[in-house]
Amino acid sequence: MQGACQTILECVGEDPEREGLVKTPSRWAKALLFMTKGYCQTAEEVTNGAIFSEDHDEMVVVKNISISSLCEHHMVPFTGRVHIGYIPNGKVIGLSKLARIAEVFARRLQVQERLTSQIADAIVDAVDPLGVAVLIECSHMCMVMRGVEKVGTSTATSSVRGCFQKDPKSRAEFFSIVHGGAPTMC
Repeated sequence: MQGACQTILECVGEDPEREGLVKTPSRWAKALLFMTKGYCQTAEEVTNGAIFSEDHDEMVVVKNISISSLCEHHMVPFTGRVHIGYIPNGKVIGLSKLARIAEVFARRLQVQERLTSQIADAIVDAVDPLGVAVLIECSHMCMVMRGVEKVGTSTATSSVRGCFQKDPKSRAEFFSIVHGGAPTMC
């Protein structure tokens, strides 16, 4: 990887022996391995058994999970927030584990659409809920720094499973909670 980075530096017209760049190939290799560490992890590993029997059948939502990933088309970052909701079916998962599941898949070369589905599917596999909803909102540097160069744009993707797919009220409640509303209490 370090040799590849030296070649890239030369190809863009830089001198890899320049003081500020001498250690760049090593730093770049370490950074890229960190940013793609999701290939060495599974959702099952990061949940680490934090799945519990619980008689709770109302929606659980964790909002604003920050993520960073690399676009597989340009290998530049996209960053944003993941919102996850699920309705348990006899089992709940530790709340921090939802963030860890998101991180496993974000730390791979990605497209946002696939990332959204992978998170939803992993939660289905982990706790077999009545339904799962995932919404991701991100800014893509491939749209900001190159190509169309549109600062301030964001992309939203959603993936729903089970009752969120079949029941418009559950789906609407999830999106209401994510966008600042709260469930209506009687």
